[in-house]
Amino acid sequence: MPALPLRIALAQSDFLVGDIPGNIARVKALALQARDEQHADLVVFPELCLIGYPPEDLLLRDSVSLRVDAALAQLAEVTGIDVVVGYPRKRDGRLYNMAGVFRDGICIAEYAKHELPNYQVFDEKRYFSTGSDACVFDCKGHRIGLSICEDIWHPAPSLAARDAGAELLLNLNASPFHRGKQAEREAAVRERVSETGLPVIYLNTVGGQDELVFDGGSFLMDAQGSVVSSLPRFADALHTVSWDGAVFGDVTAKTAELSLEAEVYQALVLGVRDYVQKSGFRGVVLGLSGGIDSALTLAIAVDAIGADRVQAVMMPYRYTAQMSLDDAEAEASTLGVTYSVLPIEPMVAAFSASLNGEFAGWPKDKTEENLQARSRGVLLMAISNKKGLLVLTTGNKSEVAVGYCTLYGDMAGGFDVLKDVPKTLVFRLSEYRNALTPEHPPIPQRVIDRPPSAELAPDQKDEDSLPPYPVLDEVLRRYVEEDESADIIIQAGFEREMVLRVIRLVDLNEYKRRQAAIGPRITRRGFGKDRRYPIVNGWKAGN
Repeated sequence: MPALPLRIALAQSDFLVGDIPGNIARVKALALQARDEQHADLVVFPELCLIGYPPEDLLLRDSVSLRVDAALAQLAEVTGIDVVVGYPRKRDGRLYNMAGVFRDGICIAEYAKHELPNYQVFDEKRYFSTGSDACVFDCKGHRIGLSICEDIWHPAPSLAARDAGAELLLNLNASPFHRGKQAEREAAVRERVSETGLPVIYLNTVGGQDELVFDGGSFLMDAQGSVVSSLPRFADALHTVSWDGAVFGDVTAKTAELSLEAEVYQALVLGVRDYVQKSGFRGVVLGLSGGIDSALTLAIAVDAIGADRVQAVMMPYRYTAQMSLDDAEAEASTLGVTYSVLPIEPMVAAFSASLNGEFAGWPKDKTEENLQARSRGVLLMAISNKKGLLVLTTGNKSEVAVGYCTLYGDMAGGFDVLKDVPKTLVFRLSEYRNALTPEHPPIPQRVIDRPPSAELAPDQKDEDSLPPYPVLDEVLRRYVEEDESADIIIQAGFEREMVLRVIRLVDLNEYKRRQAAIGPRITRRGFGKDRRYPIVNGWKAGN
């Protein structure tokens, strides 16, 4: 007797790490919606969705198992639809990254993740033991195999599911974003399809979690290796497809491919939104200098949480150009945010007077410039404390890399929106954002066109201290993201002394980055979880 058509709901949703009661409530609500509104027989949720991803050392808490078991018991309230859900669970004293199939509250199948990633931002081997058995279950006469995230990047788990009788693979994911990641996922899944001859449902989570952004983009790939349907990027979605044992039906059109600028901008917006919302801040405050970095940060903040929850503060000093004052006011006015002007001259004068004796006999240097930045940091943190606002810092990856920023000054804050965005990409993102609302571009064109400056000294320009940004960013990409040595970078055609100086600056400023605010990761290797260098060390580039 041929199997009945099967309706499978993909629940691409945003889960809060650690909120097991809230997450199981979301699972139940979406499962019932899929059953009642979309007539689904089976609903699939992302990897570890009951506890959220990545749970990190929450997994070491003794009560995790009790809380997860209590949550899973609530699935008895969901009948008439099979629920595939991800969670951590102990078996014989070992913790596993699990996916379970629940039918009317009874677990009819359970799978432990085989391949545990331990690279870049992942450290699952710190917590989990490795599974070994394939898992295939029956739903309305269809044989469905389970796998979890990293499993799909390796041949063995999918082949084991096929050999156990699977005709369709479900892959539950918590796959974080970086530029170009969607194409990499599709290529990996296409390899598994080619090896097994089986179609795959790739279900990803969505949302921001600390420095990670999960971009959704769940998709169906048929047995010929074609993506026949995909869900939106950077947004929740619940969509049901049909499966007759050979082809998918009721599919949505494949989501249009995003440009690099579009996917990065959406990742930054989602990262800010979820960090603010999940952390419980009333809103955000940032210093608006009239420069491009703070202008782009302001636009992202408004797009993330709305103008009514954003305050921008211009903090001028004697070196602040009138153009900067005018542009900052224009940016705030265009976006409709609360705007304040708080001159720092009195604060800098007070600090200088207090330090006059200490500085006697010493020439002026960067210390006096840093006093300006630190005065601004004090003002922003005071506003944050008083109003319950998160301070957004505005440093980009190029500056953070070489330490072109002031500790406890412009680095003071809780979230750095552009921390993983190179300066050259800042320019491209600014043009992209202006093109979204060409009738009211939020970033004045002259802000994009003028040479970048910290305005901490007369006629100061970034390129007085740094190589041109196109050159600097390429050296940084090679050294930071690709781990190329100084010799390899020099052999690629870059001037030797410049390369050695840039690398030395990167290495020396590790101590600053350890004290910096986190920010959304959008490259293959950001400054955070996936780049861990010692602060004190004797390593010298070129040795």
